[in-house]
Amino acid sequence: MNAQSHNTNKTCYEVRFQSLFNAGRALAFPSDAEGHVMLDLLSDRARDNYLYACAVVGREYGLPMVRASLC
Repeated sequence: MNAQSHNTNKTCYEVRFQSLFNAGRALAFPSDAEGHVMLDLLSDRARDNYLYACAVVGREYGLPMVRASLC
């Protein structure tokens, strides 16, 4: 198996916070299959957005969901 075909079989995941008030608005962050987000790998802005979304779950965003994403 070559490296190219191996990469096509990789599954990526994200943690997604859906807005409670705007169906078209959500925040999504790369994670592992269990929903662990590597904060050290996020940009400062993405890290701030992630921490904000966590803080306002139930008020502005719904519970985070882990889902498969494009790699």
